[in-house]
Amino acid sequence: MPTFRTTDDVTLAYTDEGEGRPVVLVHGFTAPATSWALTVDALLGAGYRAITFDRRAHGESETPAHGQRMARHGRDLGELLEHLDLEDVLVVGASMGGNTFWAYVDQFGPARLRGAVVVDQTPKMLNADGWELGFYGYDRTNAGTHFAEGVPDNGRGRTVDRSAAQMLRLVERLGGPPAFRDPTAPETLPLLEDHARQDWRDVVQRFPLPLLMLAGRESQVWPCEHAEAAVAGTPHGRALVIEDAGHAISFDQPDRFNEALLDFLAEVDGGAAASSAGHVSRDSR
Repeated sequence: MPTFRTTDDVTLAYTDEGEGRPVVLVHGFTAPATSWALTVDALLGAGYRAITFDRRAHGESETPAHGQRMARHGRDLGELLEHLDLEDVLVVGASMGGNTFWAYVDQFGPARLRGAVVVDQTPKMLNADGWELGFYGYDRTNAGTHFAEGVPDNGRGRTVDRSAAQMLRLVERLGGPPAFRDPTAPETLPLLEDHARQDWRDVVQRFPLPLLMLAGRESQVWPCEHAEAAVAGTPHGRALVIEDAGHAISFDQPDRFNEALLDFLAEVDGGAAASSAGHVSRDSR
């Protein structure tokens, strides 16, 4: 994989394939860039330029002790876009990758962007009065300890065995399982804790470009209603709930995920996304 050097002296790995409108895929917590392989194939087949990158302490990128906070991860995304001199980009962020995108927008604004897709990531993980769409069981009473040993199992949502057949497709495509990182490692655990404390709702509300918030009907980590709530009142945002999918929508339903992504890209390219502002739909497949 090619690499670039960040302004705080960390080497990050990325992939860059195809031509056409650039689509940058940002993975979730502990996942590598290679976990996007099936989506990369779909994008290349549809004539898009597909770019992935391993965030610091993920995949083939360096694992420094510093910079393990959402603000720095957002800056890393910005420096990737600058390194590749990308404009008119559509960014797809899954799980923590979605909030990495909001950290980027909060610091750099939307100038290089054409739109965004956020995949099953609530903009506020901490539950509180007026917001009950965060991480199951996470509130002010346990805010300092809930993620001290990684991501707790809530016993909610889609079971792992139901995702096995679809995950096998990715394993076969890669020639082996994607190399996930240890969620409790000293280089990654502080990032998880910082991620859990953030509230990006104001950034979502101010986003001036086409936005699709995807949610898994059977997400293991938060209610699927977070997507609709996040875009309520936004001029260019809409939500889509994917049936028979948990938190990892692109693993559980790769074909349906790719279809939703390509449909949204077609709308953005055709200028139709703005006309659907505020529209909330549900997957019926």
